[in-house]
Amino acid sequence: MISEDGFKLQASLDRIKHVVIVLSGKGGVGKSTVSANLATSMSMRGYQVGLLDVDITGPNIPKMFGLEGEGLDVQNEKLIPVPVPPSMKIMSMAFLLQSEDTPVLWRGPVKMTAIRQFIEDVEWGDLDYLVIDMPPGTGDEALSIIQLIPKADGMVIVTTPQELSLLDARKTVSFSAQSGIPIIGLVENMSGFACPHCGKVTDIFKSGGGEAAAKELNMQFLGKVPIEAGVGLSGDKGLPIVIDDQDSVSAKAFESIADKIIKTVEKK
Repeated sequence: MISEDGFKLQASLDRIKHVVIVLSGKGGVGKSTVSANLATSMSMRGYQVGLLDVDITGPNIPKMFGLEGEGLDVQNEKLIPVPVPPSMKIMSMAFLLQSEDTPVLWRGPVKMTAIRQFIEDVEWGDLDYLVIDMPPGTGDEALSIIQLIPKADGMVIVTTPQELSLLDARKTVSFSAQSGIPIIGLVENMSGFACPHCGKVTDIFKSGGGEAAAKELNMQFLGKVPIEAGVGLSGDKGLPIVIDDQDSVSAKAFESIADKIIKTVEKK
């Protein structure tokens, strides 16, 4: 028998056509930047998009959209996500904190209660896509979130070219297999440095490791996103690079990756 909470959760998910989970085996690989730009790319195509920031202890998504200090409205006992043009809604733990500098000193069960509310007590409305920016890693927290969203269409794994990051990406593949949610593909972020003057990409740290790992693990390689000064600068001023500089190397990479994700999900 489904509990009352189970019915609320199902009712919320029933109005969402597709759920895409963005995750990484470790922190610091640019997962939130990838999530923000992919959700924005989908919105720019006319899709109704939700962006759910469930990184409870490090909610960075509002900063990337210039939404620091925003509060949440409540209507009919439902939280109303913050609207972002052209057709996106954002929900983040940061909107519930008194200050962006406030640490979240919660134990696991309290975090999971908050995350469940983010999903079932938010009035998302009708969405074409819900993009979920996961906390880093593949521990209990990530597994508990996945169990709340069994209808997810798939996962997008974010890694960097370095071998240590790729080892964590392989762990994420195992995590996907255990959770029963398919992998849409892998993104190699910070893949070379894009010169701000000529646009040429130089492989400072390494490049191609993500593509090789995707081939080895028999998954789709979604694309490479270089290190580009404009990505950080655009995020700091609250505009994802796909809006702030559409002709940049990174913006074009994100657009291509979004295309592949949409085609994969809708074909399935």
